[in-house]
Amino acid sequence: MAVITRRGFLEMVGALAVAAVGLGCSGRNQTAMVTPTPKGEMFSSLPWPYKKLDPDKVADLAYESYMKHHCMYGVFNAVVKSLAEKVGYPYTVFPTELAIYGKGGVVGWATLCGALNGAAMATYLVLPEKEADKVINELYAWYEYSELPNYIPKKPVKADLNPFPKSVANSPLCHVSVSNWCKASGYKAFSAERAERCGRLTADVAKKLTELINSVYDGSFVPKYSLDKRTMTCRGCHCKESALQNTRGKMVCWECHTKEGAKHIEDLEGHPKV
Repeated sequence: MAVITRRGFLEMVGALAVAAVGLGCSGRNQTAMVTPTPKGEMFSSLPWPYKKLDPDKVADLAYESYMKHHCMYGVFNAVVKSLAEKVGYPYTVFPTELAIYGKGGVVGWATLCGALNGAAMATYLVLPEKEADKVINELYAWYEYSELPNYIPKKPVKADLNPFPKSVANSPLCHVSVSNWCKASGYKAFSAERAERCGRLTADVAKKLTELINSVYDGSFVPKYSLDKRTMTCRGCHCKESALQNTRGKMVCWECHTKEGAKHIEDLEGHPKV
């Protein structure tokens, strides 16, 4: 007859509790297989273990996940479920449905793009803070300045357009990103075509994120994007260690704060051109 120690009992209860939380949040009635960790220790701190993933496979899963629960869940679920297959516990018991709140820039408020929101959360699961921040900075700048989407699904779900319309977001905000695509494509924000666009964009973000994290782990990460000159000019007066210091941020300023944007700051008396 096996004898279980007090410590062993507590570790077993802890593992079962984590599994129960995962099942409870996902709403699934099934038996969880909790993979034992080295020496029976729980992963109570970050970052968690990581193994390099296939970016294309993560992109495919992100597209599928978007069609189930939108953008933030799309990226986050794709990364976590891929690591659940590669690594096992604790990813196997993580309730990825947590990320559903990020849909449409947080339940439709069109703030931070859900794909970027999910990507940032996934990055902090697998990288220490300094490395994670570098990856997120690179991902967000890439998202702002790149013409997207590029991902082509094997079987389009919402709309099958060829070629598929692309646009440059010029912002990490859902509101701006979607509006710029609608302007470029001619389709409406609540159309099936726009939903297809965001599904493909979610896949693009998941793929890029996976490439960046992989590069950190194999030692080849080199940032390629930096803030553009106009944004740096604005920051020179308005951000940290500047004359005004009345705002903060890294996103493109001129997308909204120009004569072509929503706030015509150049019409203000005495404001320099940007």
